[in-house]
Amino acid sequence: MIRRFSALLVRELSAFYYSPTAYVVLFFFLILNGLAFWFSIAPLSHGPSELTVVQIFFNKVSFWIAYLLVFPLITMRLFSEEFKLGTIETLMTAPVRDWEVVASKFLASLLFYLTLWLPSLLYFLIFGWLVNREAAGSGAQLWAPYLLLLVMGMFNLSLGCLASSLTSNQIIAAMIASVLVMGIFFLTMIGYAIGSTSPILREITSYVAQLDHMDTFSRGVIDSRPLVFYPSCTAFVLLITYHVFQYRRWKT
Repeated sequence: MIRRFSALLVRELSAFYYSPTAYVVLFFFLILNGLAFWFSIAPLSHGPSELTVVQIFFNKVSFWIAYLLVFPLITMRLFSEEFKLGTIETLMTAPVRDWEVVASKFLASLLFYLTLWLPSLLYFLIFGWLVNREAAGSGAQLWAPYLLLLVMGMFNLSLGCLASSLTSNQIIAAMIASVLVMGIFFLTMIGYAIGSTSPILREITSYVAQLDHMDTFSRGVIDSRPLVFYPSCTAFVLLITYHVFQYRRWKT
């Protein structure tokens, strides 16, 4: 089983790393992230700031734009391309299980997602080396946001996997994924709007308040709630994706 799953994972990773689309996504993502970092350090030329570079960077609008746009682009072709090109028939005749297909596609997209974020670590290291000033107040303040990016990314990628399993059109899959990802993100705004009139609803929406979580983690404070909530939701969404894929596979 391990050998079979490894072969599936290599197949999916090859689809990412040998695809020109992946490098286009990487190119524009790095440009947006580079601009976000430049906007973070530009105000420091006018005087010192009470906030660290890490806090400023992970709470910039440009950072969130790059973060939200990347999930539909990564996941839109995972399942939809299989159905469109007919390669799903190859998977149907191969000695693999449906859950292995879903898991391999999800893990491949997660590994590529992590690849996108790794270069941003160099920004903070180079900044500290050039100006002789730490970009973060502590080690936890640097690593905590990346831990949060991992668990939030897992959940959003699972939403993208679900969207891609629903259709054979990549554009439609990207649109569905965008609606799901941005819909969850903007639940935070609903909590802000009605928080004063409905404290209970504000408490519920606080679990998906990605802006609030990032503000907390970028200060080096690790909250256990998102570390439990997002992986749990990821497992639930992947379970739905598994059943959708099973249905469409046998229908085909």
